[in-house]
Amino acid sequence: MTPTTAVEPVHGLNAYSFAILLHIVLFVYWLGSDIGVYYSSRYVVRPDLTPAARSVAAKIMHVVDMAPRICLVLFLPSGVTLMSLSPFGEGYFPGWLMTLVWVAALCWLALVVYDYTRGATPLGRLVQRLDLLVRYGLVAVLVVIGIYMIFTAEPFGVQTNPKWLGGKLVAYGLCVLGGVLIRWRLSTFGPAFGRLMTEGSSPEVEQAITRSVRSCLPYVYLIWVMVLVAAFLGVVKPGTTAFG
Repeated sequence: MTPTTAVEPVHGLNAYSFAILLHIVLFVYWLGSDIGVYYSSRYVVRPDLTPAARSVAAKIMHVVDMAPRICLVLFLPSGVTLMSLSPFGEGYFPGWLMTLVWVAALCWLALVVYDYTRGATPLGRLVQRLDLLVRYGLVAVLVVIGIYMIFTAEPFGVQTNPKWLGGKLVAYGLCVLGGVLIRWRLSTFGPAFGRLMTEGSSPEVEQAITRSVRSCLPYVYLIWVMVLVAAFLGVVKPGTTAFG
């Protein structure tokens, strides 16, 4: 065995292992921090706590919520990277495509961070609309491609029965959709919580806060289930046939 042939597999293994690690880290932080946001929200809606205590809980919830937002965005390019380095994606995910996906994802991440930090400004509101357009587009594209891969015998010429990958794309698309629906349901939370801070507690204010937060729960659970489904499909790859 020559030194060259001994080194090349090691470099390939390191890159692939790092891609797996990145994907796992994003999965763990996404689901873990999302549970932290959920737990913090339980204190925000408690009328027996003082407004100051609930304000602290809301700030904690807001800060922790940044982690799942970042993980959601980076999960897609990390998955493309993982596929491009794996035997399943060899020849189907060229380097230029992986680079393009990462550039697009980082631009999307910039929108997310700007919205998170300066969403109340005029430019921030424009960024919010752009971010929503990106999310709507991703949901449509990912779900359509995923369904196509599930119901087509050899999608895009792939002969390894990649229905698991189609299912993973659909699951990720539904995660993005779930986040959009949560944002929609929380649209009344800010004004109601602002009234709590300025006017104090009242049955009307408490009802508005509780209704807004609790109406998000079905979409929160949807995201959790879809993240677990995506993880299962990515690890088990059910139905995959031998490759190359």
